[in-house]
Amino acid sequence: MPLTRDEDIKALLEGARTIALVGASDRPDRPSYGVMKRLQDHGYRVIPVNPQITGEHIHGEFVFRELAQLGDPIDIVDIFRRPQAAGEAVDEAIAIGAKAVWMQLGVVNEEAAARAEAAGLKVVMDRCPAIEIPRLGVARVTPDQA
Repeated sequence: MPLTRDEDIKALLEGARTIALVGASDRPDRPSYGVMKRLQDHGYRVIPVNPQITGEHIHGEFVFRELAQLGDPIDIVDIFRRPQAAGEAVDEAIAIGAKAVWMQLGVVNEEAAARAEAAGLKVVMDRCPAIEIPRLGVARVTPDQA
């Protein structure tokens, strides 16, 4: 079952340091652009992933084509994709050994969630970490924690 209890979601966010943001946009009018900045401002390292703008930079971070290119361990894969496309990102998250997948507001894919959970990943669906962090009082990630 995806995480729904506040304490479980808070624990996931408090334990995370590195987030891969699939579907990151370099357009300031897109939700992923603002969410990435808010996560960075909270102290997380956020690595953008978007094959359409590979090689560009968003908020100072290089944009990767796919999760498989990332060399760093990933705590959460935050998915800004349509529900039917989220499954591919979930499968990539499983393949790279991510600890959790987070499907953004409006993104619900029960089959992909079940695959992630079967592989041992935690799952959050239809929520936004930029909303949950202040709502749950998640402490800012500090350099000594990273």
